[in-house]
Amino acid sequence: MTVTNSSIITNKSVSTVYPLVDTHTHFDAPVFDHDRESEARNAYENGVHHLVLVGYLHRHFQRLNETEQLLNNLSQTAESESDEQKKLPKAHIALGLHPFYIDQHTEAHLADIAQMVSDSRPLAIGEIGLDTFTDAMKVPEVFAKQERFFTAQLDLAVRHQLPVMLHIRKAHAEALAILKAHEYDANQLGGIAHSFSGGEQEAKAFVKLGFKLGVTGQVTNPNAQKLRRAIQAAVESYGIGCLVIETDCPDMVPIMCQSSEDSQSSHENDTDNRWHDKSNQSQPEHTDHKRNVPANLPWVLATLSELLEVPTVSLAEQLWKNSCDALQTDWGYNG
Repeated sequence: MTVTNSSIITNKSVSTVYPLVDTHTHFDAPVFDHDRESEARNAYENGVHHLVLVGYLHRHFQRLNETEQLLNNLSQTAESESDEQKKLPKAHIALGLHPFYIDQHTEAHLADIAQMVSDSRPLAIGEIGLDTFTDAMKVPEVFAKQERFFTAQLDLAVRHQLPVMLHIRKAHAEALAILKAHEYDANQLGGIAHSFSGGEQEAKAFVKLGFKLGVTGQVTNPNAQKLRRAIQAAVESYGIGCLVIETDCPDMVPIMCQSSEDSQSSHENDTDNRWHDKSNQSQPEHTDHKRNVPANLPWVLATLSELLEVPTVSLAEQLWKNSCDALQTDWGYNG
């Protein structure tokens, strides 16, 4: 891959492949239906050995299961045939009811997700949290419902001793207050503050509670100064053990993977304008240069390496360990 449109990484290519975990994807989205297998294979060739399929709407949970089964069946076939060229990442599921879609969630959905977790233990609960990005989300009764569903899913995580994946947008103080009062302990159970978008103090507060900060392709944007300062501040206080990386595909395209037109419109939003309703991402106008893919994850690694002045080889291994800690797994590193 040749980098363009970036003041962070210039005239370089990601030539060395390191084992990576994509800790947050929506790779089950319809926009991948036409080339999911080939993109999964491309991801593995670029080092992505594990990817997490993250839930957000009850009606799409079956789609998560189908995607997981497809990828893992193909992966097992490649392994049994010892075909290195056909290897795919191992897929895992997180189940959660996303705060942005709170108007679509019902009490029956909460009961159903509780039964699903009991019947077939997922990797994590998520993505869950609080979101006040729009005025409609700030309406007291709407926000109260967000808080209720957030707490109920934290209860579920405690009951089953599972890590959570947080979606917190413009509600960091409120989310921290709930987490501090709740019995959920990320220092024991793990957890990720997915696509972290807060400031320096919020970053350190989430890490202090035991959460890893999820870093996306937004960090590759030279204008994302708030995000970069927050990451640097957290690392300065807690070390690189506080980070994991993710694509959040099909969103959050690294700037070097965008077209020049996309890059010109990319300013410092620190992820606040990133969200799209992934239930509507099957339109044909979603072209590859606008769609993020798991194979782009090495650009997040490369950018973090330069930002933090940490050798890529050691950072990759540390991020793998961080991912295992955050998700309470013991995947072996084979870098």
